[in-house]
Amino acid sequence: MKGLDCATPLQQASAEAFARDGYQFACRYLVPTGWKRLTREEAELISEAGLQVISVFEMTADRALGGRAAGLADGATALRTAHAIGQPEGSAVYYAVDFDATTHQMPVVIDYIRAASEASPGYLTGVYGSYRVIEAVREAGVCTRYWQTYAWSRGHKAEGIHLYQYRNDIVVNGVRIDLNDSYGDEGGWSTVMRYNLKAEDVNEMIERFLSHEFDQASREDKIRRNYLANELRKASGQPEQLYIPE
Repeated sequence: MKGLDCATPLQQASAEAFARDGYQFACRYLVPTGWKRLTREEAELISEAGLQVISVFEMTADRALGGRAAGLADGATALRTAHAIGQPEGSAVYYAVDFDATTHQMPVVIDYIRAASEASPGYLTGVYGSYRVIEAVREAGVCTRYWQTYAWSRGHKAEGIHLYQYRNDIVVNGVRIDLNDSYGDEGGWSTVMRYNLKAEDVNEMIERFLSHEFDQASREDKIRRNYLANELRKASGQPEQLYIPE
């Protein structure tokens, strides 16, 4: 998928222009204050334009050198900010390592990402950085989403990344942006719930898969199946069905 990241807040006209140009996501700053911060209002207009939002947390470029203490503080701030602007749990927050981190600095960077993840439960944790950062953080197993920039990567591109920033500092639709590709499962989100499920298709799925051998299922499994069935019903505009476990 084609996308962008930018510090400049998007307006309705620019968000709609990017959507018309085939962009599918916009990476914006999940920070509590400052001119570049993503607001609830901006998230809504980006979503209404048909773009996904991808959240990146960055207060200063080398903040990760603050290690565990900085990570705990930033993770807690990201958590509060995500809740305040309506970012749904289950989506991702990428913490930026926006400098040419050295091998010597990597243990501190890893401590920062690990702590940020601990302090922001409910959200997927990602890292933005160079090839060296991506490889080190993934090897340490401290997050699950990876956004590599070509900057400082010296021509290397990591395997299994979710986002790739391949060009910086161009002006499109009056906004200074960087260009990115997504390879799927990057943890984007939207304030707009768009469903195209047909009721008859949903009911067939429920009958085939969720109702199969229902009587023989455990109590916990019955409750889970009923929950999933009702989520599908809601997605297709149907009313929920009450289930009272024995």
